[in-house]
Amino acid sequence: MLKIAVLALVFVISVVGGNISLRFIPVSFNQAIGATTPFFTAMLSLVILRKRETVEVYMTLIPVVVGIVLASNSEPLFNIYGFIACFIATFARALKSVLQGLLLTNETEKMDSLNLLLFMSPFALVFSAFIMERNAWTAVTNNCEKSYAFTITLALNCLIAYLVNLSNFLVTKCTSPLTLQVLGNAKGAVAVIISILIFRNPVSIAGMIGYTITIFGVVFYSEAKKRSGLKNQAK
Repeated sequence: MLKIAVLALVFVISVVGGNISLRFIPVSFNQAIGATTPFFTAMLSLVILRKRETVEVYMTLIPVVVGIVLASNSEPLFNIYGFIACFIATFARALKSVLQGLLLTNETEKMDSLNLLLFMSPFALVFSAFIMERNAWTAVTNNCEKSYAFTITLALNCLIAYLVNLSNFLVTKCTSPLTLQVLGNAKGAVAVIISILIFRNPVSIAGMIGYTITIFGVVFYSEAKKRSGLKNQAK
């Protein structure tokens, strides 16, 4: 239970940090920073899980980091508080993936994806609603009374969040924490494009180049990971 509580706390920090960052930086920049999660996941997997990838896989993470550094230096709406909050959220997201991988793949723990989500949720609720944001329940109740649309939107958001976390646990159990984060970057690339179209936030040419480099790094990683898997099967 202590391990699950730690996992829930890290999860809440990743969500809260991401939400705080969105108050100061645009969604596109938030997603670009989040694209560096595979780098932190690879390092944490090496330190915590003792899981070593091939040199080729580690090399493909370089453009992921270089791209985001370039995008950060040329971001027109750069804000240091938003950047720090997003950086903390990104590191926490990587740590969460590694910790959940540790619980789901350890035979002595005997945890499956649905049970882990079931036991983690109450801890996450306590950390987020009763400790970090005590007025949340009052705000939700008032908004639900004023608007049925808010109630429906909130319920839909809860359903999507449940499916997202369940699928995250399933992917982690079947593949690896690093693969989960790299796959998630495909969502990030789409979110960058959509956010620019919706919010019309300015993006410099250098920033777009940085985003592109990061996306290509993700593609190169996928290919390197595939070749690494084929080699292991051959052995």
